[in-house]
Amino acid sequence: MKLDATDRRLLNALQDDFPIGPSPFAEVGRMLDLPADEVIERISRMKEAGYITRFGPFFDAAAIGGAFCLCAMQVPDEQFETVLTKVNAHREVAHNYERAHRLNMWFVLATETEEAIETVRARIEAETGIAVLAFPKLREFYIGFRVAA
Repeated sequence: MKLDATDRRLLNALQDDFPIGPSPFAEVGRMLDLPADEVIERISRMKEAGYITRFGPFFDAAAIGGAFCLCAMQVPDEQFETVLTKVNAHREVAHNYERAHRLNMWFVLATETEEAIETVRARIEAETGIAVLAFPKLREFYIGFRVAA
C-alpha cells in the first residue's frame, strides 16, 4: 500500500486539534471533503499497513494527577524481541523505541501514582533480568512535535 495525497492530507489534519464531539470523523471529513466512513477506513488501512502505530488521545499523566518517567535498558540484540514483548505487555508502557546506542531500548511509563513508577520498573526488571534505568522529568519542554506526511 502506498499513501496517496488524500492519506497525507488526513495524516496532517489528524495531528492538530482533533475535534471532540458526537461526530468527530464527520467533522474531519468536512474539513477534507470526505465522508466520515472514508476517514475511518483510511485511518484503519494506514494503521494496518504500519504507517501509523496507534490512533488515539495522548494524555499528560502528570496534569491529571498521575506520573510518568522515561526509562532505558541495555538489551542484548539476541534478546531484543523477547524483552520488547515483555516490556510492551505492561499497560503502563506508553511508548517504546529502539535506539542505536548502548542503551538501545527506551520507553515511557505512565502510571496513576509516583509510587507505581517504581513498582512497574522493578517488575519489568525482574521479568527480563535486565536493569531498567529511570530518568524522571526534571523540567518540561513543549516541542509541538508533528510529522509532515
